[in-house]
Amino acid sequence: MNASVERPVAVEEQPPVRVQIEGPVARVTLDRAARYNVLSAPMIAGLRSALERLGRDGAVRVIVLAAEGKAFCAGHDLNEMGVEAGIEQMRALFRDCGELMMSIRRLPQPVIARVQGVATAAGCQLVAMCDLAVASSEARFAVSGINLGLFCSTPAVPLSRNVPQKAALEMLLTGEFIDAQTALARGLVNRVAAPAELDATVDALAALIAAKSPQAVAAGKRLFYEQRELPIEAAYAQAAEVMACNAVTEDARQGITRFTRRT
Repeated sequence: MNASVERPVAVEEQPPVRVQIEGPVARVTLDRAARYNVLSAPMIAGLRSALERLGRDGAVRVIVLAAEGKAFCAGHDLNEMGVEAGIEQMRALFRDCGELMMSIRRLPQPVIARVQGVATAAGCQLVAMCDLAVASSEARFAVSGINLGLFCSTPAVPLSRNVPQKAALEMLLTGEFIDAQTALARGLVNRVAAPAELDATVDALAALIAAKSPQAVAAGKRLFYEQRELPIEAAYAQAAEVMACNAVTEDARQGITRFTRRT
């Protein structure tokens, strides 16, 4: 495997996000452990900048979103939401956070959340927005804004698209934590690993995807999300067009030829 290289993110002098690329896999790490990796304005800007830059890197096939410290992400920085903050400031904050979340969806590469600790409120939203998620058995998840008198409306958007309706509403209305195994059973995460096995589990999943055709993966990711918002007939029409275009790519032609020669 290629040597690991650091690529700086040009957002601030000491950005809260680190990017490390090893072969076809990039790891983006939230690096404000002392502040539980909250989604402050600098964190949102740094993370979005890093992800969008990686999206333009054709050598990167999979992105892993990780975090330092005990918490994966504790949600928004409540210091930025204090009594001095007016409605326009709040609108800008949630608009910027929404753009960050949608930037994950728009990336051609799959994004795997590596969840080593607690993910609360917008941190749980971040996990839900990632294409895949692997959690430590010690990780916990909550959308706990309701405990502060604030319904987690924006986290509800991806949460309701990941877990069943009543399970999502229970989390949103109670603010209670669920453990990693419950998150797995509800579909919020794909796999749960012992803490010592977390990196190996994430790396194996990333390597499995990185070995696939990047054109097929990118087209498939885009189609997967777009067709979910369409009526079934329109979804089939769009899927058929995407699959037809995929079938005539060089990667697909070579793959089909290899298979038919073996049979």
